Amino acid sequence: MNDRQPGLLELIVKTSVSHTMSYFLMGLIASTSLNYAARFARPEMICWMRQLDDPLVMAGPLFQPIRGVIFALAFYPLREIVFKKRGWLVMGWLLTALGILSTFGPAPGSVEGMIYTVLPILGQITGWLEVVPQAFLLSALLFYWVKHPEKRWLNWVLGIGFVLILLLPILGLLIG
Repeated sequence: MNDRQPGLLELIVKTSVSHTMSYFLMGLIASTSLNYAARFARPEMICWMRQLDDPLVMAGPLFQPIRGVIFALAFYPLREIVFKKRGWLVMGWLLTALGILSTFGPAPGSVEGMIYTVLPILGQITGWLEVVPQAFLLSALLFYWVKHPEKRWLNWVLGIGFVLILLLPILGLLIG
């Protein structure tokens, strides 16, 4: 493993791709195994969660590169910490602590959400099964990719996967 630090453009591209891929994978697993269609149709959820057949939900992966840019801009000043030995754990914990457990607003699954919303706490904690592993998957994938720039096959695999993940919702929206 090398000690080189990524430049801003490299970090933006790699974070956007890593986030989009980890988001899609964990979302696909969670939406099927946790039966999001039924959960989102429940009375306490239907008033604020779009249903899975909503065009914006279908287009969701298309917006993830924007979030990747935001993450990259947060990681960039911390790159000497998050791209050192075991830095992916630090990155994963930062995402979990700040983006999941301790949001500024009452997001479901956060401490504020458990205090200030009427959503059942068990249902909120169940959401952790998707978002916490996604935070650590994003961190591990990004860390590995940044630390191993010599693995050209990784650029190709992740690049092709990224393009396919963006094409799928576009095709679904055009056909539907």
